[in-house]
Amino acid sequence: MTPAERLEAQTAFLIEADKLKSVLRASCLIDNSRFENTAEHSWHIMLYALVMAEHAGPDVQIDRVLKMLLLHDLVEIDAGDAPIHADVDRAAQARAEEEAADRLFGLLPADQRDAFRALWDEFEAAATPDAVFAKAIDRVQTPIANLENGGGSWKDFNVTLDQLDTRVGIPIARGAPRVWAWLRPRLSAFFARSAG
Repeated sequence: MTPAERLEAQTAFLIEADKLKSVLRASCLIDNSRFENTAEHSWHIMLYALVMAEHAGPDVQIDRVLKMLLLHDLVEIDAGDAPIHADVDRAAQARAEEEAADRLFGLLPADQRDAFRALWDEFEAAATPDAVFAKAIDRVQTPIANLENGGGSWKDFNVTLDQLDTRVGIPIARGAPRVWAWLRPRLSAFFARSAG
C-alpha cells in the first residue's frame, strides 16, 4: 500500500466515523435539552476515564482504556444504539455489531484494522484489567447524568434500583469498586425519593 493509498483508506474511515454524530442514544443531556448522540457519549466517557483514572486497578493502562472507549461505540453507525434497559434481542444486536466492526475497521489499512479490531474485541470480552475498567466507566456516565436530570431514561424504561444493581452496578463494582461505593447510595436515595 502506498502512502497515498494509506491516507485514502484512513480518510475513508474517518469520514465514515463522522456518522456516529447522527446516532442518537436513549439518554438525554444533563440539561434535558435533547438526546445525546453517541459521539458525544464516547467523548464524555473518555473524559470520565481520564478524570477517574485514580480509581482504576494498579494494572490498568489508561491510554489503552481511552483507545477502547474511543472505538467501542463506532459499531453503532451500522447497528444503532441498544439501550441497556430496553427490550432488545441481545444476540441479534451482538451479531449486528460484529458485522459493523468487520465493515468499519475493514476500511482501514490492515495494521490499523487489526489493532483497532483487537481493542474492540478486548472491550467486548471485558476480560483484561483495561477492558474491565473501560466497561465500568462506560456504565457510570448515564446514571450520573440521570441523577442530575431527574431520572432521564430511567423513567422512559421504568428502570428499578434492582435493575441498576444488576445491569450497571455489577460492571462498575468489578472495574471501579470505589466509584460504585460512592454512586450506589446516591442511586438508592434517588429511588427512595421517587417512590415517596
